[in-house]
Amino acid sequence: MKRSPIVTILGHVDHGKTTLLDTIRKSRLASKEHGGITQRIGGYEIKTEIKGYDLDKITFIDTPGHEAFSKLRLRGANVADIAILVIDASDSVMPQTIESIAHIKSAKIPFIVALNKMDLPGANPKKVKKDLLKHEVITEDMGGSVVCIPISATKGEGVQELLESILIIASDIDLSFDLKNPSKSYIIETNKDQRGLVVSAIIKDGTLRVGDTLYTHQEKIKVRALINDQGKSVREITPSTPFEILGFSKLPEVGTLLTSDPQIAAAPEVIEQQSQSQMDVSSLLKQEGEVKQKKLTVIIKADSQGSLEAIIAAILPNENVEVVLSNIGGIHRSDIFLAKITKSIIIGFSVSVDTEVKQLANQEKVIIKTYNIIYELLDELEEVSALIQEKEEREKNLKAQAKILATFVIEGETVFGGMVTKGKVNLADHAEVYRKNNLIGKSQLSSLKIRAKVTKEVKKDQECGMQFNPPLDIRVGDVIKFIL
Repeated sequence: MKRSPIVTILGHVDHGKTTLLDTIRKSRLASKEHGGITQRIGGYEIKTEIKGYDLDKITFIDTPGHEAFSKLRLRGANVADIAILVIDASDSVMPQTIESIAHIKSAKIPFIVALNKMDLPGANPKKVKKDLLKHEVITEDMGGSVVCIPISATKGEGVQELLESILIIASDIDLSFDLKNPSKSYIIETNKDQRGLVVSAIIKDGTLRVGDTLYTHQEKIKVRALINDQGKSVREITPSTPFEILGFSKLPEVGTLLTSDPQIAAAPEVIEQQSQSQMDVSSLLKQEGEVKQKKLTVIIKADSQGSLEAIIAAILPNENVEVVLSNIGGIHRSDIFLAKITKSIIIGFSVSVDTEVKQLANQEKVIIKTYNIIYELLDELEEVSALIQEKEEREKNLKAQAKILATFVIEGETVFGGMVTKGKVNLADHAEVYRKNNLIGKSQLSSLKIRAKVTKEVKKDQECGMQFNPPLDIRVGDVIKFIL
């Protein structure tokens, strides 16, 4: 079945995010007297009354701001289907606009640019679109694919066109759900009031009913009550509805998955933990497997435009380093969350890091490196780049990989039992032995058997017995990489 799109709004402070949300809510909500509930619930569903689409409803997440958006996504909770980037047409692209673009791109969701305050004399849409080009955001009239809608949030001008653009994109990305599937909801806000612990969530699949048993990765709860975005108690909730739920004994984290399937709840979290924040950038790359992407992704914060431009100009030729966000100013909480999601390190040049941000970085295992001399920064990035290139060359030469599962002594000789996890192993292959991602020795495969029978080849997912010459101190859990 089709479900309505879930939309989030991002942009620079004072560019009109809240005004736009208020305008949409006041003009579209059926029960205006329940305006207070939408503020508490963190989301609301509107009826557009626009004809010609499969659905004419849209759900807005009423939590504008990068930190709220990041927290939802920290645990893999991609709640929003579409984003709206609100830009003041007279202010143009500002620091938090750039940050918003980085967040939207990392979420990999379609977005619409809403050029706000078009009714004011200083509005300059051409300049905004030109400035957006610097951040690889190309609007339709500039030859790109990003929809750009001129609006005035205070007067309500262009809002109807904005809502219709959301419906067009939603029909293109084909949002659907199955009532028979286990219910899946994501927590968007938590609160405590006279009713007890109250959790706001948005459901994305299945059906949720009063009396259902739900699971998070930490807790099992019985649904005592469900309240919709108009403050009414309901017996059942279907996707993409925002709602409040009663029944928790302790407040869960924002972004937590709520599901009726205990196996889904028990699955590992999507976001992998990064290395300890105290590690050097170079040692981060030296530890094989710590960083799985081909490039080192970085967020750069500098004290001035001149410094920033010099750093970016020096980094751009380096194909092994990718800049997720570059901006002027100190390192903030939102930078930590963006770094966590994009698996980036934060580089600060002549900027301060306050204690709260350092504590958050340690907690989220995000690396912050600060420099005051530009050549020291560039030298370290160059070293890291060389390490990445070296690692890539090794990966290109990787023929096969096996994991040691057991060791046996047969007729006085040690035989290593293993499973081929990648590629195809052949007798006489050159081998490198890794323990906890560290290279401990090199050898050559001298004997290869399957169920005690000599063979010349073992394929992926097959178990085999192996011997090496020269012999090495190989243990259970070691990884053998066979090199071309």
